[in-house]
Amino acid sequence: MTEDARPLPGFLDLLSADPGYSACPEARLADLRARCPVHADPVTGHVLLARHADARRLLNDPDLWRNPARAAPGSLFHRFTELRPVDPAVPASERTSILMLDPPDHRRIREPLQKAFHARVFRARALVEAVVDSVLAGLSGRAAFDLVAELAIPVPIHAIARILGVAPGRQEEFRRWSERIILTLNPLRSPAEDAEALAATEALHAHLGELMAARRRAPADDLVTDMVEAQAAGAPLSDREIQVNLTALLVGGNLTTTDLIASGVKLLLAHPEELARLRADPALASAAVEETLRMEGPVDFTVRIAPSAMAIAGTPVAARQPVFALLRAANRDPEVFPEPDRFRLDRHVAGAAPHVAFGGGAHSCIGAALARLEARTVFQKLFAAFPDLRLAGEPTPYRRLPGFRGPERLAVVTGAA
Repeated sequence: MTEDARPLPGFLDLLSADPGYSACPEARLADLRARCPVHADPVTGHVLLARHADARRLLNDPDLWRNPARAAPGSLFHRFTELRPVDPAVPASERTSILMLDPPDHRRIREPLQKAFHARVFRARALVEAVVDSVLAGLSGRAAFDLVAELAIPVPIHAIARILGVAPGRQEEFRRWSERIILTLNPLRSPAEDAEALAATEALHAHLGELMAARRRAPADDLVTDMVEAQAAGAPLSDREIQVNLTALLVGGNLTTTDLIASGVKLLLAHPEELARLRADPALASAAVEETLRMEGPVDFTVRIAPSAMAIAGTPVAARQPVFALLRAANRDPEVFPEPDRFRLDRHVAGAAPHVAFGGGAHSCIGAALARLEARTVFQKLFAAFPDLRLAGEPTPYRRLPGFRGPERLAVVTGAA
């Protein structure tokens, strides 16, 4: 127990909707990590883990649950399941993606999806480079622009649209659906926002259904074809499960990759000595991606549920109690990362401690390889295209979406006449 009389930060104090947290997340997280790194928050019923070692053990434990419906009814995490009425006749696997499923459904769906998606990403370098080149060409000659709106958002959207097989003429519609569906990630959304997100979700599911039917008639070189062919070859997936999980791949991957790109560019521009190293050796783009993920990972936390009573570092955890790994706190743990608040490209060498920005275990981020590829390509090509790029000096507002963090806008100046 800490002897400090100040109240400990609770879960509700660690959400980006809170202006104080949004302004400086590390201040509250460092306070919690130093004073009570395993904190049972009585307000929400959650246990919070702020140390790297505890977070990694939690994420890699195969016996823990993920589905919020299995959490203790009094916990805030369980109440998230009550935001929208559920039809009990519809299987859970057709209502939610693998992100919130447990075995056996999680493994049944993830394995064929991961196999097909990772094979696509392995071959996607030229595709991603073409997308980045196209977006940068549209910015050529501009004296200034908002890097979020004009680079960090369109690159992931257009890349995944091409990987899925969305026709070029429908990519802007696809982008609008994605931006509205992101509202489903906000547990504090209004009824109007929920209705807007639901309508966009159904529209995207319908479009994916049309694509699936078209690919069964005439296969193409895309992920939708891969999934219907896997289904035809015996993968035990329903059409709705494919639609739900391709939608999750789209929405979760776009939001987090947008934040990764924008945060990385901001960090590099704010650290000219590290940017100079990257310019001199573009191969350091991979290190820049990893250090951005460590310092400014897009996701603040992830959760597991205890199936039975247990203890973490001496703190009791009740059966069905949600345990949140505070990824942002873990990634700045000074016991693991010396000078944790310093941006250093030389930190990520063989044998270095891994960050936990992509979670871990069975629920490690399925889109991690694509996010890394997109961010690495942007870092290499952006600074080559705009050698005098700099921050415009304007305040950088951050998105107020609980559990996520990334610049809402990032004004940059190119030096063009």
